[in-house]
Amino acid sequence: MALAEQRATARTQRDFAAADRLRDEILAAGWLVTDTAAGFTLAPKPAYDVLASLADLPDNSAAADTHRATVSVLVDGWPDDVRVCLAALFEHTSADVVVQALDLGGVDGAGDAVHDFAGPRLQEWHLAGPAGWANARTALLRADTARIHVWCDLSTVLTGDALTPLLDEIDSSAEVVGAGWRGVDVDLADDWRSFVDAGPGEVDAVLGYLFAMRRSTALTAGGPHPKARFYRNADTEFSLALREAARAGGAAGRLVVPAGELPCRQGRHHGYHDGDPAYRDKESARTYARLLQRFRGRTDLLAPR
Repeated sequence: MALAEQRATARTQRDFAAADRLRDEILAAGWLVTDTAAGFTLAPKPAYDVLASLADLPDNSAAADTHRATVSVLVDGWPDDVRVCLAALFEHTSADVVVQALDLGGVDGAGDAVHDFAGPRLQEWHLAGPAGWANARTALLRADTARIHVWCDLSTVLTGDALTPLLDEIDSSAEVVGAGWRGVDVDLADDWRSFVDAGPGEVDAVLGYLFAMRRSTALTAGGPHPKARFYRNADTEFSLALREAARAGGAAGRLVVPAGELPCRQGRHHGYHDGDPAYRDKESARTYARLLQRFRGRTDLLAPR
């Protein structure tokens, strides 16, 4: 407790080098310190390593492809949902699919829920505290070595093999840069002020419930914008950036939704429904304003009409 109080003082004084050194001393003593709005909490050090920041994840951006696909999951609490989502992923994906899980602070024991699935198909990382959605997504992309990188939201539960159809769409043509469970199209009649749900086939953007993408193109795009916060607008912004990166490289950059209904079900999206509505609406509006500033009028990036 004395070390944690010293660290809190160092952070208040913006002496972050001292704060980091004190955090390491606290870990060495067998405790995990987590910053909160009220100050900090202390908990016994868990059975797995806890990293200080996203910078501690490996950067494999330049690495060659080692396998077909990795499914990437962000964990920010809700341990029951973590267990349901991960269990479904391991049950309904093939043995050559790797699952990445990034635990952001071990909220409510969610880190322990991830660690329950420890095994050869799981890459798990645990951070001492929260990290921004976009930066966390980009860190997992850079840590991956698969040919196809897949976003999976904790609210998405596979009830069958929903992944293979997405991977097959990407592997079927060099023109396809991404495939997903749900897609949307820009409402041109509304002057880009809204998106409408799209059916199967080529779409303007794929939503991040289950979104497979070529790792190389996603890296070229730089991952989602670092200021992106909320899933739907952030997903559409990144989808257009992905298409733009592909087009710049001379590829068609198509995004598609496979025909037929994929075997998935949608659980509660806690990031949307259980957060502060005012904060959610403010950040969603900021993301959409940035999307319009960058892409509005770029019909060359859209699916054929």
